[in-house]
Amino acid sequence: MKISLGCDHAAYKEKELLSDYIINTLGHQIIDYGTYSDESVDYPEFGQKVANSINNKKADFGIVLCGSGIGISIAANKVKGIRAALCTSKEHAIMSRKHNNANILAMGARFTSINEMKDIINSWLNTDFEGGRHQIRINKIEENNT
Repeated sequence: MKISLGCDHAAYKEKELLSDYIINTLGHQIIDYGTYSDESVDYPEFGQKVANSINNKKADFGIVLCGSGIGISIAANKVKGIRAALCTSKEHAIMSRKHNNANILAMGARFTSINEMKDIINSWLNTDFEGGRHQIRINKIEENNT
């Protein structure tokens, strides 16, 4: 599986650790859209790069990180067809995949430990969309996303 990864300066260290975890422990490929240091940058650029990679089918899923996870998830969700879910627990991650078919996982480096992030990623990647009544709701979201 190919996973796009992006972050701002506040989550640079976590992105590097999670990239290693995703590649070496989970066995997936990473497309790293930056940032590549802890110098101050603007999170919308990186959220949108990851979102566009999903729409362009360069990656299967995306993971975005910033200090809180809020800003970068909002930026990613501005891209048509993206359902970025800010998850702070494994339970959020599971529900975001089962019911919302989230294609981007967002997390906050200042509020979620690296071990919690690993658990969240593992749960998120190993949960399938249930479809059915949930697909009807996803269709309604997409119809209003012009």
